[in-house]
Amino acid sequence: MSDRAHVEISHAEILRAETLTHRFPDGKEGLVGVDLAVHEGEFLLLAGRNGSGKTLLVRHFVGLSTPSSGRVLYRGRPVGECLREVRRAVGFVFQDTESQILGQTVAEDLAFGPANLRLDRREISFRVDESLAIARLEGMKDRRPETLSGGEKRRLAVAAVLAMRPECLILDEPFANLDLESVRDILRLFADLKTAGKTLIILTHELEKTVHLADRLAIMDKGRIVYDGKPDDPDPGLYLPHGLADPYAQALWSSLVPAAGSSPPPESSPASGDAR
Repeated sequence: MSDRAHVEISHAEILRAETLTHRFPDGKEGLVGVDLAVHEGEFLLLAGRNGSGKTLLVRHFVGLSTPSSGRVLYRGRPVGECLREVRRAVGFVFQDTESQILGQTVAEDLAFGPANLRLDRREISFRVDESLAIARLEGMKDRRPETLSGGEKRRLAVAAVLAMRPECLILDEPFANLDLESVRDILRLFADLKTAGKTLIILTHELEKTVHLADRLAIMDKGRIVYDGKPDDPDPGLYLPHGLADPYAQALWSSLVPAAGSSPPPESSPASGDAR
């Protein structure tokens, strides 16, 4: 039985999994009866050990995996019935960010998505510059991606998704293989996006890095949600049995980055009517 503490959220619902089960061809269940909703403007920390099912769950959110039973909804509609809309509204940054970098230069990579939306050159140029600023990559537009550091590549992948103006951004293990300074840069970016009201779903087993920014924490283990509630509510004894360290026993990270709201990102173009 799941230890679940429900959070009151007043914003509109973007994504919902209802009794979602995913069974692999060998009969093993990767997800078991998962119920989870994501709301506008929410910073959701989806935590769990490797193999807990968190990546598989969000793959269902964007239609990359198909349920064995249950369903996934985008704004009340089955994801399979509005897949094109979902993939424009929900941006997904994979753990292997290099696989998402397609351009020969930083600017070319950022322009790739907007160009596929058939936007005019002026709007594409604006979105490139806007995304560079949000990701703190100004001055790098002519750099070749292979010359960037690991942290800069991670921010480039985030910026490329932001250039599509998604409503919701999903990031899978965003701190993997990053040094301290790169982690701090990513955390500053998250704080800026939270301030701007962007909906964020962060998948991680490193809770101590982001728990101070999160509005809500959901913990997965063996394909199930074992906790869903406020980040500071779980009993300290909940973490270790599910392969996680108690984030409040490692309070370093909250002192290394500014709180959300202290460094807002640049304003969007007043001429652009696109939703975030």
